[in-house]
Amino acid sequence: MSHTPIVFPSGRRRITRVMRIGRAAWHDTSALLREFRVPILALLIAIFGGGWLYGELHFLARGERIAFADLPYDMIQLMSLQGIPEEKPPAEPYLVVFWYLLPLIGIYVVGRGAVDFGRLFFDRSGRRNAWEEAVASTYRNHVIVVGVGHVGLRIVRQLVGMGFEVTAVDANLSAEKDQELSQLSVPLVIGDGRLPTTLEKAGLLYARALIISTSDDHINLEITMRARDLNPDVRIIVRMWDSTFARQLNRFMGVEAVLSASDLAAPAFAGAAIGIEVTQTIKVHGVDYSMIRLQVEPGSFMEDETIGNLQDQHDLDIVLHARDGDALVHPEGNIRVKSGDVLVLFARHSRIIDLAAQKKIAGR
Repeated sequence: MSHTPIVFPSGRRRITRVMRIGRAAWHDTSALLREFRVPILALLIAIFGGGWLYGELHFLARGERIAFADLPYDMIQLMSLQGIPEEKPPAEPYLVVFWYLLPLIGIYVVGRGAVDFGRLFFDRSGRRNAWEEAVASTYRNHVIVVGVGHVGLRIVRQLVGMGFEVTAVDANLSAEKDQELSQLSVPLVIGDGRLPTTLEKAGLLYARALIISTSDDHINLEITMRARDLNPDVRIIVRMWDSTFARQLNRFMGVEAVLSASDLAAPAFAGAAIGIEVTQTIKVHGVDYSMIRLQVEPGSFMEDETIGNLQDQHDLDIVLHARDGDALVHPEGNIRVKSGDVLVLFARHSRIIDLAAQKKIAGR
């Protein structure tokens, strides 16, 4: 695992909920207007552009100037088949065209608008997705999680619990997981994480970190390459099974960490077999260290020894001692360990392996 600095939630004042909803509403309204841009544009051109042209041609034909403020209203009257008030149908062909063309434009605007509205009204999921994307667009300095499966959802829970703002990305999500994201107030961008548009909707350009947690190494590699191209400065953490891919990502793509689910699980399984809990190994100056939690068994080498002696004799550090529901962090060295005590040890990983191999930890 590469060495990276610890990142804490930003201490800056976060955007308030009201401001976020307001910005999301503006973004969503803009997107909605884009859906209706064709009929709206046709309506505006017909009312204002057509009104100006009609006024100029009317002046050319009759020498009478129509007030410009009245022209848009006259065009609306023509589109609604009511004609222009206090004016008979003109004899000039170039004015007659307006009396027949404007109703057709009105029918088009109303018909196209009704079709678009009906499509958006009945496609509730599409509108919800648009709103989620609008909310995601308001996030800054957040964490993006691509792939919300069993692993990804747990990552989201942890990040939210740590106080980070999170945006989720997934191409297909179950209703149960979608509901949990909603309960966590995590916006979901539905789409292929390999596409630049999907990552941009999730706010990659403004994100502090990107976690890629799909179960497919090739997809994870593609997303990594795309994300690094879009934002060279974002921190990238990748879930990876293939060790060759992992080395390449670390070396060539500037990935902060490449984690394998199997590598993470292996110490836990091995530790459980002998009655201990092992954390993921960390590397400091080329040396692997681990932290383990165990319960002292009768007959263990730890029983009836003081904490100080155990630390000195076995080159380990006891960082927590618990007995009868009471826990002490950095316990005193003169405390004598008893059967049933719970200890948390920190030591070189090789030292823990040696003790486990000698069956000294669990006393079995």
